[in-house]
Amino acid sequence: MRNSVISYLFFIFLSLCVIPGYAQTTSLKPGFDREEFLELLKVSSRQGDSLYNPNLPAPEKFQKIYRSSEMGLDNRWDLWVNKDNTACISIRGTTTKQLSWLDNFYAAMVPAAGSLKLSNDFLFNYNLSNDHRSAVHAGWLIATAYLSQDILPKIDSLYNSGYRNFYIMGHSQGGAISYLLTALLLQQQKTGGIPAEIKFKTYCSAAPKPGNLYFAYDFENMTKGGWALTVTNAADWVPQAPFSIQTAGDFVELSPFANAREVIRKQPFLKRMVMTKVYNSLDKPTDKANKKFQKYLGKNLEVYIRKVLPEFESPEYVNSNNYVRTGQQIVLYPNEEYFKIFPQDKSSIWINHAFEPYLFLTSSY
Repeated sequence: MRNSVISYLFFIFLSLCVIPGYAQTTSLKPGFDREEFLELLKVSSRQGDSLYNPNLPAPEKFQKIYRSSEMGLDNRWDLWVNKDNTACISIRGTTTKQLSWLDNFYAAMVPAAGSLKLSNDFLFNYNLSNDHRSAVHAGWLIATAYLSQDILPKIDSLYNSGYRNFYIMGHSQGGAISYLLTALLLQQQKTGGIPAEIKFKTYCSAAPKPGNLYFAYDFENMTKGGWALTVTNAADWVPQAPFSIQTAGDFVELSPFANAREVIRKQPFLKRMVMTKVYNSLDKPTDKANKKFQKYLGKNLEVYIRKVLPEFESPEYVNSNNYVRTGQQIVLYPNEEYFKIFPQDKSSIWINHAFEPYLFLTSSY
């Protein structure tokens, strides 16, 4: 009942926003647009508690009409609209709270399609990819589960009010979640859960790697033509995280690496002995490191997840830690002027990751 009342009030408020000047709709265009991204960076910077600097310029074309409560692992999102009947779903990045960092560190991989039990009354059935080999970051999947519960009804309300164009924008952790949210929405659109005429365009700014190579392949195929952009400052370390470990098991089945042991077994005895020793010296260290990452960033962190979500059940983990860059890459290269404005100091690890350097580099892109 309470949710119905909230949805009704939201719809009334939205209707009041659709004044004559708002009635025109401009269709979204694919590809990187510098001015578009600068405006969305300003939208993202107004979250208020994630890399926030009140002196940054405010958005010029968008106005905020909704801010969600905090949910999941300290996740939140804002909803903005402009006069072209275009909405922006702005996903908050990491905050200073330990819970928000737990979201990042819970980095074991889980299947990109399946079910995730978050509580006795919340079973998240999801599909982010039709490739059965796809896997994604566990913590950001939990965030996507909670946020999507709140976002989907708002998309429906906006659609009923005439909105057909949606940006999905996130900086840092918000960018990582934006990958997964975009994949979820596009998959639902394929099955008719979201109207086909809605267009989604995603900007993942300063975003870490969201999943494995097969998720990246499928995501880039779903958004091909410039509908999902990943904007990276080449001096920023966050897009290089999480750690990536590639093992023989990460290769496609038709490869010499995936079938190496079988090939070695067919060799003559002495040759087989030498090849086995060499192969083991190369394969075992990465396999061992992969298992350690799964243990420490998966099973061991479940204890802390359950302190927040006591009915959370351990998901099925994927035997991989092969995180890769995802989306169409837009690389912002620092120049001499940049390093004068943002001097590199080992004690200031966030200097290249904040909104200021991204705004600076984008302005001169």
